[in-house]
Formats: sequence, C-alpha cells, structure tokens
Amino acid sequence: MPNVVKMATVTFVVVLSTSLVTGEPDWNQWRGPNRDGKSLETGLVDEFNESGPPLLWHAEGLGRGHSTVAITDGRIFTLGRRGDSEQLIALDIEGGSELWAADVGTGDHSNGTPTVDGTRVYAIGLEGDLICADTATGKVLWRKQLRKDFAGSMMATWGYSESPLIDGDLVVCTPGAKEAMIVALDKHTGHEIWKAVVPSYGDRGNDGAGYSSVVLSEGGGVRQYIQLTGRGVIGIRASDGEFLWGYDGIANKTANIPTPVVSGDHVFCSSGYDAGAALLKLSGRDGGVTAQEVYFLDPKNFQNHQGGMILVGDHIYAGAQTNQGFPICIELATGEVVWGGKIRGPGVGTAAITYADGKLVFRYQNGVVALIDATDRKYRLRGSFHPVYHKDDCWALPVISDARLYLREHDSLMCYDVRAN
Repeated sequence: MPNVVKMATVTFVVVLSTSLVTGEPDWNQWRGPNRDGKSLETGLVDEFNESGPPLLWHAEGLGRGHSTVAITDGRIFTLGRRGDSEQLIALDIEGGSELWAADVGTGDHSNGTPTVDGTRVYAIGLEGDLICADTATGKVLWRKQLRKDFAGSMMATWGYSESPLIDGDLVVCTPGAKEAMIVALDKHTGHEIWKAVVPSYGDRGNDGAGYSSVVLSEGGGVRQYIQLTGRGVIGIRASDGEFLWGYDGIANKTANIPTPVVSGDHVFCSSGYDAGAALLKLSGRDGGVTAQEVYFLDPKNFQNHQGGMILVGDHIYAGAQTNQGFPICIELATGEVVWGGKIRGPGVGTAAITYADGKLVFRYQNGVVALIDATDRKYRLRGSFHPVYHKDDCWALPVISDARLYLREHDSLMCYDVRAN
C-alpha cells in the first residue's frame, strides 16, 4: 500500500484529539449530517488572510477524482482512482495517514462521497459499483452493481456521482433505470426492498440518473425521497417507492447536478446550462403528493451549475451561473435577488460552498478559498487565500469538522485549523 502522507513544510500544530465543539455531529456524508451543507460549529475564524489559516497536515496519494470527505469517529473516508482500480480510502484524522483501502470498481476517477453509518461505510463508484465496507478494517461486506443489477444508466457520459443515503435500515440510491430510477436496499445485506418506477412527466433533459444525491422531505405530510435526475426533480414515497410527483422545469440535457434544498413543504431546485431555478410547493392528499411551481427564475437571474446551494434562515446562498460561481443571495419565499449574481469574487470558475458560524466558505475551481458573510444585508468578503497545493480543477466540496477545514483536490487532501484563536 502506498505511503499517502506528506507533511507540508510548515510548523506542525498540536491539537486535542477530542471534539473541539460540544454536540457537533459528525460530517458523515455528502453535505454533512443533514445533507444541507451546514456545519453547526461556532467559534471559528472571522477572516482569512492571504497566507491562510494554519496548515495542520497535507496528505497525498489519494488518487484521481473530485470526491470530498466524510468524517466520523477519528477517521476520514474518501474515494479515488489509484493504480488500476477505484478505491474507498480511510485515513487517520490526526495526520492523514492511511488506515486501509478497498477496491470499489474500474472507474477512471471518483465523483461521489462515502456515507458512514455506525460501523459501516457505503460508497458508489463511477461505473455504478455500490459497496458496503467495515469502517475499522475496510472489509467489503456486500456489493451491488447499479448498471448490471438494475439496468441503470446515466443522463450523460461522466459516470455515477451519487452519495448513497442511509434512512433507518435502508440504503437509498439512484441507478437511473426506467423501472428502477431509485432503489431502496437493506443496508445490512444489500437485498432489494423496492424499486421506484418513474413514468414520463416531461420532455426536458435526458433519461437516466443525474449527478445529484437523494435528500429526505416530509413535504405535504408524506415522507419522501427527493432527487434531481436526468429528466428533472422527482419525489418518491419512502415507505414503498411509489412515484409521487415530477418537475422538469429546470432540467437540461448536459448535466443536472445540484442537490435540491428542502425547507418544510418547499423544494428549491436549480441546474446549470441555461436551465434556471424554481421553488416548488408540496401538498399532500390521500397519501399522495403534488408539486406546484411557486416561481421560476430565468437563468439570466440565477442558475447553479455545481457546487451547491445552501439555505440559511430565509435566504439561499450559492455560486451563480454556469462555470462562474458568482456569489449570490436570494430570498427563498419570493426568488428576489438580494445581492450578488454578477460579483466575480476572488476566485475563478465554479464555486463549491459550505456554511459554518455565520460564514460561507467558497472554494473556487482555480483553488482559491474565500470567506463570505452569510447575511442578506450586503455582500461582504472576509478574505481569501491560495491553498498550499493546486494543480487542477477544484470541484470537491470544502468540509468543516471539529474546527478544521478540509480541502480535497484529486491526489491531495489539506487540513487547516480554523479556530478563532
């Protein structure tokens, strides 16, 4: 097994191994414990200077891919193509040394993020290989193949990018087949519980799975799984996989990527490539749910290509426009652009974002990391810095856990101390 740790030439900072924030849940999956891109931590830095926060460690050897990290119980989990296989990799949280690696599939890079549930970790490879592994040893407990087992397909050629959802005893994911758009499996054994058959509900977009991940909703009083697919946004009843509703107003034919944002009976959704954005209202009746468009935002006003959207209070924050990442603040209820949308900011390209302690971390495609106030008053940049490593497109979501900022870029993972001291 290759040595993956390379200490940067900076002073090594000693930190406590115990949690720095009481009650902060683990960042155990895509976009955090609630899949909303928000950390509950406080006591973090108010500004970034040009040199950046203190670098704790820098690990290399993680392989090719845009996977970000999941963190729990002193371990970091991520995906990457190394050698002749795509691998699920576990690192020690103190220093980034490799603990184990498990073969996932044959994808030439990785886009998805592992999901940790207790003593098990779940991951989907680029070619649709779904594995469940032991978190301590990396032993593969069971596996499925979304293309072969469910006739799955993608809307375009870039491969599966999903992070599986754990809901009770189920693991939920999106093969993208007409007869199995979404499937629920027993998380202990991988045995099929149900398959969601999705009828035609519009002509926009392409057949197959998109590049988003499933989120939970209780909209309209019905527990459901919401997903952005190749044809648009859908709602699937959690109890039995019944199709509830579909909306294709923001589907494009290239790549539907952003994870929808759920707020009570509402769903905010968007996609790039001149697709736009919309707010949907979910209403329930007799066990079913209908989705009604509250408003639609023209792509000239707002569209999120990739990098995600975050709801803080009553406002949506994101990077706007395809391949741009212009900081923007939108009032959820009305769709009004409060500020931004044409502000370049300190970085170039799309922006992957995370929220913590009243601030937004924007990680731009060219590597620049910016800190921006999450406020509806005005755009306020709190500084930016260039990480110690940058060679390629930076699309992996930044992660904040235990007052540490994690930045993955292909082969490299950097860990910074972002405590307020």
